[in-house]
Amino acid sequence: MHEEALESRAVYCPYCDTPFELLVDLSQGSHATWEDCPQCCAPIQLRIEVSPVSGELVSLDLGRDDDVL
Repeated sequence: MHEEALESRAVYCPYCDTPFELLVDLSQGSHATWEDCPQCCAPIQLRIEVSPVSGELVSLDLGRDDDVL
């Protein structure tokens, strides 16, 4: 992981609606992963889409653990 590939995004927990800053590692390319809410500790699905050409974040989708992303 390279520090310059980390991007901070303001997001909201899909469970408790708490706002928090999420660090997205763009060096991994497009991928899906999980992150726990810092407030309620619920598991949040993340779908991260990164442009293969520019390496920039194209989209970031968050969902509950039973959502289909």
